[in-house]
Amino acid sequence: MADIFDVIADVTRRELLQHLLDASLRDDAGLGELSVSELVERMDATQPTVSKHLKVLRDHGLVTVREEGQHRYYAVDAGPLEEVEDWVISFLSAGFDPNDDSTSPVFAAWAGADVANAGSSVGRAAADASHQARTVIHGAQEKLHDVGEAVTKRLPWKRDD
Repeated sequence: MADIFDVIADVTRRELLQHLLDASLRDDAGLGELSVSELVERMDATQPTVSKHLKVLRDHGLVTVREEGQHRYYAVDAGPLEEVEDWVISFLSAGFDPNDDSTSPVFAAWAGADVANAGSSVGRAAADASHQARTVIHGAQEKLHDVGEAVTKRLPWKRDD
C-alpha cells in the first residue's frame, strides 16, 4: 500500500483535494461536499479517472464519502496530512536559532521550537489543538446540519404529504 507521500504526489489527486478544500471553505453549511459529477466538471478528467483517484484518497483517509441514492458526495479530511506536516516542519525548523532576534517568533512556535527553553513544543501543541478544534467544529457542524434537516421536515409548509 502506498504511503501518504505517494498519494499526494499525484497531480490529479492534489487537484481533487484542492477542489474539496475550496468547497469546504465556501460552504456555509459546513459540509464542504462535492459530488463526483461536480468534480468531473471542475477538472480536465473523465469520470472513471476521477473515481479511481477518489478511491485512492478514500482508502488513505484523505476524503470521506456520503452516499445518497446513486450519488456519492466527497469531503476532504486533512487529518492524515499531519504526517506530512510533521515531516516538513523538521526541515523548516532545521536552521532555526532561538537566539537570533531576526527569526520570527510566530514561525518558531509553529515550527515546534523550544520557546525560551520552557521544555514545551509550542508548535506541535498548537497544531494538535488546532486539529482537535477542527474535529470538534466539524462534529458540531454535522449535528447542526442534522438538526436543521429534522426541523425542516417538521415545518408544515415544507411537507410534501
